Amino acid sequence: MDYNTQRTKLIMPEYGRHVQKMIDYVVKIEDKEKRNEQIRAVVTVMGILNPQLRDLSDFKHKLWDHVQIISDFEIDIDSPYPTPTKETFSTRPNPIPLDKSPLKAAHYGRNIQNMIDMISAREDDELRENMVKVLAGYMRQQYLIWNKESVTEDLIFRDIKVLSEGKLTVPEDFHLPVYTAAQGPVNIGHGGHRTDGGGYRAESAHRENGYRQDAHRPGGFRNNKKKINKRK
Repeated sequence: MDYNTQRTKLIMPEYGRHVQKMIDYVVKIEDKEKRNEQIRAVVTVMGILNPQLRDLSDFKHKLWDHVQIISDFEIDIDSPYPTPTKETFSTRPNPIPLDKSPLKAAHYGRNIQNMIDMISAREDDELRENMVKVLAGYMRQQYLIWNKESVTEDLIFRDIKVLSEGKLTVPEDFHLPVYTAAQGPVNIGHGGHRTDGGGYRAESAHRENGYRQDAHRPGGFRNNKKKINKRK
């Protein structure tokens, strides 16, 4: 009996063992013309088995590269594309350099510090002023992720000045909209309760004639529970 544990390892499992066997067979064909003919048929099968690759601009190029990978770069064929080498896929990319300098305010993160540095380097113009306004709103949003309580705009404006080492200041006539972490910006209406639309709604429940009016119950009223007197 043929067990999977006894089989050779699949180089590209997404194509299955049959494709790998077909490519192994083509590698051993001595006639190169026949080898080219057979591998073109195999590439067609590979495309059918992986239709998701068709969305890629270099769909066919990838299939021919995969042929080389599955054959362990041993197949000798006339590919319509440049033949890759084993080093092409085994070479690791250069590591991305990471900024390990300490953050001035860890709760804002490095992206905000980078944004502040970038805006500070710009010329003092209208675009820079608008960028500072957008930055202030974003900083408050990030602040509320870590601190669910409300935060004053004065604190945000002061942090911008401190983190930019005094290079950035928020215009005096600018104010952030009313905002809560869970619900976002809101407008002030009547009654003291917020609606789903962003405003406020009137008190929905009040007592009338000894009963409690409840908007969530059909009929609008809820009877008081009757007390059961125990027999003596």
